[in-house]
Amino acid sequence: MESAYRRQRGLTLALESTLMFLFACTALVTASIAGAAETADMRVTETRQGAGAARASGEFSAVNTDERAPLVTATTATKGASTPAAKPRANASQQDTAYGDYWIYSVDVDLFSDRDGDGYYYGIDLLFDADTIYAAADVYAVAYLSYEGGPWNEYAVSNDFTLFGATATDDYVLVTELLTGYPAGRYDLLLELYEVDTGLYVASVGPEDSFELAELPLEDADRDQPQVVVTTGGGGAAGLLFLGLLAGIVRRRCAARRS
Repeated sequence: MESAYRRQRGLTLALESTLMFLFACTALVTASIAGAAETADMRVTETRQGAGAARASGEFSAVNTDERAPLVTATTATKGASTPAAKPRANASQQDTAYGDYWIYSVDVDLFSDRDGDGYYYGIDLLFDADTIYAAADVYAVAYLSYEGGPWNEYAVSNDFTLFGATATDDYVLVTELLTGYPAGRYDLLLELYEVDTGLYVASVGPEDSFELAELPLEDADRDQPQVVVTTGGGGAAGLLFLGLLAGIVRRRCAARRS
């Protein structure tokens, strides 16, 4: 009888150990897959844009959804990534227009949409006023994000718009939602201005110029999900509870046989 009990006890322990091992392996594989998927996420954004008045009226001239290559970080940049790592300019190979013909007079950033309340937002409302010495000049803007001090990653491009000297009535707004591909963290923002006719870089504003563009708490909409609390039990807890109940039943049966 004692020998049968020991055999039963050994089977019970083996079953418990096997189940715990499988549970741990499943958790590790799930975590590894999630980590790999996070680093390989394509970046998807939706940008509404238009004259500055659209910020209040909501009457934007265009809405663009763009898909871009995965985010380049300080870690991935050291592995041969091609995205420029120079700061504060994203395209350091291009030269400034001589004599300061263009400049960005002001910039304002509002963050929005934090559904899970963790302090990280997936919406960027960027309003800027650029000026020029010319009576009128056609330009376009390119906006970049830098994750945790890493390289600049383009996230939005404006349509062509016209600057009228140094007036305050030609401001422009880019309202972007980061849909996928942006892990939670602190991001710097850089805005560059280009001439339409020549494609030349003419002006920029970044975190060194305005504190509003530094250390922005952002994440994509996929990660900004409210936590759902299930009061009837979760998968992991249910698994452990099952193991405990199974072990208890086996022990009781063994004790009954001994008696």
